[in-house]
Amino acid sequence: MGGTYNKLLVQVIWVGVIFSGMATAALAEAANGSALLNCPNWCGDVEIPYPFGIGEGCYLNKNFSVNCTKSWDGRLRPQVGDVIIQQISIQGQIDMFMNTVEVCNNGSGLSKNFQSTRLRVSSNAFTISNTQNLFIAVGCDTYAFLYGNQNNEDFSMGCMSICQNQSIVLNGSCSGMGCCWLEIPERLSNVRLEIYTNSYRNHTKVLNFNPCGYAFVVKKQLFMFSPIYLSSLQLNRTIPMVLDWTIGTERCKYAQLKTDYICGGNSTCDDPENGYGYRCQCKKGYEGNPYLPLGCKDVNECLNENLNNCTSPKRCINTEGNYTCSCPKWHSGDGRKDGESCTLNLGLVKKTAIASGVGFIVLLVSSSTWMYLIIKQRKLIKLRERFFRQNGGVILSQQLSRQENSVQIAKIFSTEELKKATNNYHENSIIGDGGFGTVYKGVLSDKRDVAIKKSKLVDKSQIEQFINEVLALSQINHINVVKLLGCCLETEVPLLVYEFISNGTLFEHMHHKNGPSPVSWETRLKIAAETAEALSCLHSAASPPIVHRDVKSSNILLDGNYTAKVSDFGVSRLIPLYQIEVATLVQGTLGYLDPEYLQTSQLTVKSDVYSFGVILIELLTGEKPLSFDRPEEEGSLAMYFLSAIKEDRLSEILEQNLGPERNKMQLKEVANLARRCIELKGEDRPTMKEVTAELEGLRKIDNRSWVNVGSNSEEREYLLGKTSDSYKFDVAIKSSVVYDSMKDHTMVTFDGGR
Repeated sequence: MGGTYNKLLVQVIWVGVIFSGMATAALAEAANGSALLNCPNWCGDVEIPYPFGIGEGCYLNKNFSVNCTKSWDGRLRPQVGDVIIQQISIQGQIDMFMNTVEVCNNGSGLSKNFQSTRLRVSSNAFTISNTQNLFIAVGCDTYAFLYGNQNNEDFSMGCMSICQNQSIVLNGSCSGMGCCWLEIPERLSNVRLEIYTNSYRNHTKVLNFNPCGYAFVVKKQLFMFSPIYLSSLQLNRTIPMVLDWTIGTERCKYAQLKTDYICGGNSTCDDPENGYGYRCQCKKGYEGNPYLPLGCKDVNECLNENLNNCTSPKRCINTEGNYTCSCPKWHSGDGRKDGESCTLNLGLVKKTAIASGVGFIVLLVSSSTWMYLIIKQRKLIKLRERFFRQNGGVILSQQLSRQENSVQIAKIFSTEELKKATNNYHENSIIGDGGFGTVYKGVLSDKRDVAIKKSKLVDKSQIEQFINEVLALSQINHINVVKLLGCCLETEVPLLVYEFISNGTLFEHMHHKNGPSPVSWETRLKIAAETAEALSCLHSAASPPIVHRDVKSSNILLDGNYTAKVSDFGVSRLIPLYQIEVATLVQGTLGYLDPEYLQTSQLTVKSDVYSFGVILIELLTGEKPLSFDRPEEEGSLAMYFLSAIKEDRLSEILEQNLGPERNKMQLKEVANLARRCIELKGEDRPTMKEVTAELEGLRKIDNRSWVNVGSNSEEREYLLGKTSDSYKFDVAIKSSVVYDSMKDHTMVTFDGGR
């Protein structure tokens, strides 16, 4: 049993040594430590940087001479004196192994009543690290001493560990019961460990659980005492510890005046607390081996974003030992995150306007009309500048400057560009007017047709959220999502610019009597599948996920091929990656609004799933989601649909003339899917990814396969992607869940289903 725990201790210590070695190796690599020219740089897997060296002429002096010899396992191991080296750090540390001492009672008396070990590195260039080591004694009848030299005088200290039985020994505690420890003082060299037991009872009273006493110096983060160690440390002959090293025996003030001072170019001298001599280190902005004449090399901070504070990595300029930052065109500042950053320079425009005004005053000094126009222009420029900053223009400009090479980068339009595109927002350009704002059709200077959304209000406390959403939405490039091209921030309420879709909305095609021709069932199923795919992209592919929050048929645009395009992200929200829901002010359109979201204000992607379920019902029935023209019990389409399913009256509420008899099974499957989407609890609803898979599966099934459902059940399950396996129930099942609670919901924005 003791052997098992002994192996465990060895494994724990070795793991610590490995991780410590990896960390130190990373630092050594960063410092680019190296040997003198034509001298070996490695002994096995240990780097040997100057002032250490292997062989005559490769080290500073005999104190730093390294012997590279083969160990018992055939591996090359470096040694300084009799110390086996694990790692040498340019920062002034050596990781090594030191022998432990032990005194044991073998049952017939002590094998020895005293034992000692010595660290045979006699030079004051090496001291025991007082910050990384502890002096430890383990045992229940033990006292141990540590001897050495401090400031060229003899030094000693000791601790004792006493306990009567193992039950009083605490795990992790070295307070004197089973284990004691002492901090290592500064400048301690020429160490010797001794352990005695003859002043106590020779372990006779504790022989059954602690036959030995132990003492050692250990790297503090690699040792945690356990009562098991009272009987399991016998095979641990060596323990990891850390030496500090310095150059010579004089401090920087005097060493720098000597001819043997060795700190190289672009380095500084440092006086460490634990040591008698000095150390060298590269100046800030340089890295390498400071003990070599030209060992410290310039660090190119511009190659690593973590090493510079430039607002844009592409505008970092490396200099010798430092770097500078610049700003893009039309911006001013120092370009630093910790400085003035970069701000859009509207001063140039302002100066131009002022100069023009002065010119007009000189030429037409008698004309009060011209004076009025100049003052008005100046006020307009200031107002636009204020709106630009108020609407987050500076933040957005900085964000866009970091993405200036991105294909999907959004554009910041000027007020003049959009005025020209819409003929100064002429009423003939209006193509939509809803609860959240007005939509204009415009033509840009490059002849592109665009839709320009002018909101009626904006929450000034959410400007940063608005900027993040503009950036996220502009980078979504999906065939079924209306592309956000950019925005204008020079007006009181920001304007959003989208691609223009020519064939109207799904709502118009479904409900306007004088609108386009009736939509066939095949086209409706196609529109549903494409809309689901777009929402799935927003939920799953976007980072962070985007919740639309106002999914409805009037926000689904159709092009000439009846391809669905999800639009109007005016109330959408980003969900942080580490959250599954976010608390918001309830927004949306009554009839499509998720009851769970309405009650809790907790927005999730499942809120969009509910709204999409209402659209599926709309496609099945041809009815508006909310109508006061229907009887009161049929006012809410979702509640009416669930009631019809509960009473096995699905066929009565489906729109007539939805196609031939073979479409009935498709209608039934879509009704099943719609029912699951409008489950009261969001957790019971499918994801949009699952909804997309089911709808695409239905589209792929040949119409003839619905004639004989039983003979094609396997094909049907395959094409549906087996996504509905966990929902195998018939539409006619008697559900006890009907949204009676919807009658008590608080009224929110209502626009007649648009």
